[in-house]
Amino acid sequence: MLAPSVRHLEFARDDGQPLDFIPGQFIQVHFNYADGTPTKRSYSLATMHDHALGPGEAVEIAVSYVAGGAATALFEALDEGQQIQASGPYGRFCLMPGDSNRRYLLVGTGTGVTPYRAMLPRLEALMKERGVEVVLLFGCRTPAELLYGDDFRAFAARHPNFRFVPCFSRELPAEPGPDDRRGYVQDALPDFAPSAEGDIAYLCGNPNMVDASFEALKAAGLPVPHIRREKYVSSK
Repeated sequence: MLAPSVRHLEFARDDGQPLDFIPGQFIQVHFNYADGTPTKRSYSLATMHDHALGPGEAVEIAVSYVAGGAATALFEALDEGQQIQASGPYGRFCLMPGDSNRRYLLVGTGTGVTPYRAMLPRLEALMKERGVEVVLLFGCRTPAELLYGDDFRAFAARHPNFRFVPCFSRELPAEPGPDDRRGYVQDALPDFAPSAEGDIAYLCGNPNMVDASFEALKAAGLPVPHIRREKYVSSK
C-alpha cells in the first residue's frame, strides 16, 4: 500500500514477450462486472524504464481503491501469482523527442504522478544531454498520500536540475522539507514563473486541477501545444 487507498502492483507478461512502452503511456485492465458485463480501467505504467520491458520485467501500476468499486474488488482479491487480462500500452502523454525546451513543469495529483515516475530515466538522460531542468509539483492531502515520495526525493538528491515540490492541501509533514508547501499545486505554479519561451508543462490527475493549471499556464503565455494534459477520473 503506497497510501491508505492506493496500492502498488507488479505484473509480468505470462507469454514471455517484451512489452514496448513509452514512459507516460497506460495499459487497460479488462474484467467483468458481477452481472457479467465486460468493462475496463486504465492505469499509467509506473515502471522506471526508458526501454522495452524484457521477459519477466515488472509491469508496475498504482491502483486507487474506491469504496464499492468493481475494479477495487478485482484487485483486492488478487493474490501473488494470479492473473489479470490487460491490453496496451496506449496514450501520447509522453516526452516528445523533438522538444528543445529549457524546463519541464510536471504537475500531478494523486495517482496522476505515476507517469512521472516512469519518466525519471528519460529525464535523467535529458538533463545530461542538454541540461534541461525539471520541476515536479505533486499535490496530495496529507503526507501519508505522497505516492512514490521516497523515489522522487532520492532522484532530486542525485540530480540538482530536478526539483520535487510536494503540496499538501490538508496537513504538512511533522518536519517539512525546504520545498514542502501547504496548498494546491495550481496555486504554487506562479512561484515558478512559467515561461512561454522556455517551458513545456505536463498536467495529470484531478480534472479540476488540470483545468485550473491549464488556464494559469495559458495566462502566463504558454502556447497550448506546450501544455500536455491527461485527466484521471475515478470510476466504480
